[in-house]
Amino acid sequence: MSQYDYDLLVIGAGSGGVRASRTAARLGARVAVVEERYLGGTCVNVGCVPKKLLVYASHYAETFQVAPGFGWHLGATRFDWSELLANKDREIARLNEVYRGLLQNTGVTLFEARARVLGPNRVAVGDREITAERILIAVGGWPWKPDIPGIDLAITSNEAFYLNELPASIVIVGGGYIAVEFAGIFNGLGVDTHLCYRGDLFLRGFDKDVRDHAASELRKKGITLHFNTEICSIAEEPGGGYRIQTDVNEEWCAGLVMYATGRQPMIDDLGLEHTAVQITEAGTIAVDEFMQTHEPSIYALGDVTGPVALTPVALAQGQALAQNLYGGDDIKLSYKNIPAAVFSQPTIATVGLTEEEARASYERIDIYKSSFGPMQYSLSAIGERALIKLVVDRDTDRVLGCHMVGPDAGEIVQGLAVALTAGATKADFDRTIGIHPTLAEEFVTLRQVAE
Repeated sequence: MSQYDYDLLVIGAGSGGVRASRTAARLGARVAVVEERYLGGTCVNVGCVPKKLLVYASHYAETFQVAPGFGWHLGATRFDWSELLANKDREIARLNEVYRGLLQNTGVTLFEARARVLGPNRVAVGDREITAERILIAVGGWPWKPDIPGIDLAITSNEAFYLNELPASIVIVGGGYIAVEFAGIFNGLGVDTHLCYRGDLFLRGFDKDVRDHAASELRKKGITLHFNTEICSIAEEPGGGYRIQTDVNEEWCAGLVMYATGRQPMIDDLGLEHTAVQITEAGTIAVDEFMQTHEPSIYALGDVTGPVALTPVALAQGQALAQNLYGGDDIKLSYKNIPAAVFSQPTIATVGLTEEEARASYERIDIYKSSFGPMQYSLSAIGERALIKLVVDRDTDRVLGCHMVGPDAGEIVQGLAVALTAGATKADFDRTIGIHPTLAEEFVTLRQVAE
């Protein structure tokens, strides 16, 4: 018999933690999971899933606008925010129970309590102490807000999913994908939406053409963009709403202020000081290529380790870790060519290198790109334009990056990610026959190198 209560104790029942737990249990390990908040983690509860539902909801106004061009004439429409939230909450509750069932069906013990590490093999779970041969930290992250006067008056993306009512106007602060996505959501639902970012252009790290194109399209949708601008203070207005002071000597009034300025690992008061676990300058848990910390018995994965804070990455990490520890494998994950999407309006999707990254690493680069009006808007006055772009190494003909802004970009680029992972060349793209008429076929019909 083992000297420990469990072979593996996982702190956090998000995507990565649950995947690691289930896989380890199937491989014969005695596994327990500790979760103090909600099953499914950020993605299921205050991230990917509810956000995508709100994105769908916010796009209907544009769908109704397009409908007459196709012969559909609607009567009066009415949007009910409370009804949407109730339906969203019901779906999230269902998914919570799905996660519970996934753990139970594989024999994983679930503790719904707070966990605090007491040592390399000891964890306080609620009012009891549990021992484990190995501990996995998969606690995820939490929204971060800067320390400015009145910051407590601002919400984050967490609270945005539970608003009692929609404001007439909102200022969203941030330049990442969460800020851009929520700008599209609120704008699509009829809220006067302003997006404020301290830099020259949002979505840092994405291809420059993509960023420029997205900014242009968001402005067309009616979103007001404020670049090179920071908020200095927030104050309540006597008649309701908030007064916002900026560093460019502007004052704004808004019904709501939302900060989407990043997330930080939830490691405060986790008890890591009782171990040899080290924290990086970025505030993440330092791990090696096998997700092992400086404390040999403790592992960490997902958003708490950075730098790729994506649900599919956490899932892959959880699978690999469990197979390595209990299946005898020696998996080292590759973090190249990870596809990503921003569910803005229009959607952004990308895989591989940006043009800027490629030019920094390769001697000769060819760029293929096209901008055009999607067919679904051809019978309407909507002026949205799509952008597609390929980045190619001229010397080897290998496709280094695929980028898209437009309808269904996430669905299309997921397939292209397979091609890049397999090492596809531009010639492979060229000899692939497209599906007509689709937006996706544009990727296999690009022939002219951009100037």
